[in-house]
Amino acid sequence: MHEAVIIGGGQAGLATAYYLVRAGVDTVVLDDQDSPGGAWRHVWPSMTLFSTAEFSNLPGWPMPTFEGFPPAAHVIDYLAAYEQRYRIPVKRPVTVDRVEYDGAQYLIHAGDRSWSAVNVIAATGNHSAPFVPAYPGTFRGTQWHSANYPGPAPFQGATVAVVGGANSGAQIAAELTRVAEVTWYTRRPPRWMPDDVDGRVLFRRNRLRALALGRGEPDPGADSELGDIVALPEVRAARDSGRLQARAMFSSLGEITADHLIWCTGFRPALKPVRHLLDGREPKHPGLHLVGYGDWVGPGSATITGVGPYAKQAARDVAGTVGKTVK
Repeated sequence: MHEAVIIGGGQAGLATAYYLVRAGVDTVVLDDQDSPGGAWRHVWPSMTLFSTAEFSNLPGWPMPTFEGFPPAAHVIDYLAAYEQRYRIPVKRPVTVDRVEYDGAQYLIHAGDRSWSAVNVIAATGNHSAPFVPAYPGTFRGTQWHSANYPGPAPFQGATVAVVGGANSGAQIAAELTRVAEVTWYTRRPPRWMPDDVDGRVLFRRNRLRALALGRGEPDPGADSELGDIVALPEVRAARDSGRLQARAMFSSLGEITADHLIWCTGFRPALKPVRHLLDGREPKHPGLHLVGYGDWVGPGSATITGVGPYAKQAARDVAGTVGKTVK
């Protein structure tokens, strides 16, 4: 029996645990990974943050410095050290199968193991739920998703179709233009953010947006009003050289003659263990909280720096149920 169980040991889970542990709330984090790092353990090899290290901090402790935009390995090391620094109690690997509510507490099941808690925080992110849209026809090559894209090596000298007009599609297509013949498919012409926009700008915008919405003021506008793609250096170079050009979306998979098809079409919230306990996006019972999941929770809540305020609010709500206080 615990006062709080957090499902997910990535950035959202750790940020929430930081506040709960400091407040003295009896907390355990259940993580389905073999070691720290959350979803950052599964991104493609060349993926980096959009922000420099000083703009990529979880609550309490800055990310160590890095020249330029930190790669996934730097983020993983930071999350591992953060977990140790604040003695966050994480059990792994634990894959939660289902969560039940008996009217007084939650029962969390993982195979033949179980936990009970007055409060459950779902912080499972979305990496384990990649989305692929349905299209008619048959593609006879090899299909991939950005979730399992391994980097450019397997595509050397091949023909590759990349689908998706947001950041992952642009980044993967740009990288592959160095080694393969790439056709980049988008539903509409690419919407580039201004070249001087990176994660630092987006963080400030998301914070101002969250504050405005919290005050009941009109929404000042999401990041998408600036565009869909951050012009990171390699993406910008491929675009400006003419190597990266978009083609209108196909209507049938049979139109694609490439050796490989890479879907860069995003993810859906990985809420399977608790979905039956939600009414849309709202919990049906007291004590269930969501942290992360992008705009499901609030502007910037799926980012390292942006998740902090939402983690703190969830922790405050949880601590209040057991007579403790998050400062």
